[in-house]
Amino acid sequence: MTFGQRKAAMIVGGRTRLMDLVAKGLIRCEKKNGAQNGKWFCNAWDCVKNARLSY
Repeated sequence: MTFGQRKAAMIVGGRTRLMDLVAKGLIRCEKKNGAQNGKWFCNAWDCVKNARLSY
């Protein structure tokens, strides 16, 4: 299962945090087409595992 970039960012606590986690290799993401504005496919388990609880 995968999430798009916006859904994954909402789960992990923001776009900046998502980018950091992807750069560290803690969340596996891929873009299936090479376009600049192509959809991201982020691994759902990695996103849930690195979720941040916010109130």
